[in-house]
Amino acid sequence: MKARARIFNLPNLITGGRFLLSFCLMLLLMLEQSTGIALLAWLVFALAAISDWIDGYFARRYQSVTVLGKMMDPLADKVLVATALVMLIPLDRLPAWLALIILMREFVVTGLRGVASSAGIVVAASQMGKLKSTAQYLGLGFLIFPEGFLPISGLHQIGMAIMYVALIVTIWSGIEYFYKLRRVFLETDL
Repeated sequence: MKARARIFNLPNLITGGRFLLSFCLMLLLMLEQSTGIALLAWLVFALAAISDWIDGYFARRYQSVTVLGKMMDPLADKVLVATALVMLIPLDRLPAWLALIILMREFVVTGLRGVASSAGIVVAASQMGKLKSTAQYLGLGFLIFPEGFLPISGLHQIGMAIMYVALIVTIWSGIEYFYKLRRVFLETDL
């Protein structure tokens, strides 16, 4: 009974909520993007992005780190980012090639971490990885936010500029993962 209670702790519930928010974001971005719908989509995205830091805070603060949480938290982050990336393409707010490169990096790093894990090697999230996530969240947030809602023009251009920075940081952090896990590739017996 104790193990069951530990799985359903606050950080894991927040992480699970991020999956639900990603689904809501998808639905909202499928609709005609009136100012109200776009603002609601941005609020859903912002809440989901903020929940990434909140669940980590609670997990560390209250020593509520679980194996399920370690696995599901990065997956929830990737689902949120992938949802935003893919859904912004048909809205002509993000080029498909940029989304594809970011998604390919996420798949490759997830695969690398899986191979490393099977070899008994755990690679914690790096500062570069955290910077990558922050840049992606900021850029995507600007791209989702309704253009014309604030008296500031060019929010989507700012978002694209941030996404280009996010792309560079994303590629760099992918290279960093390869470098950290190079010994996995050099070993012959796994």
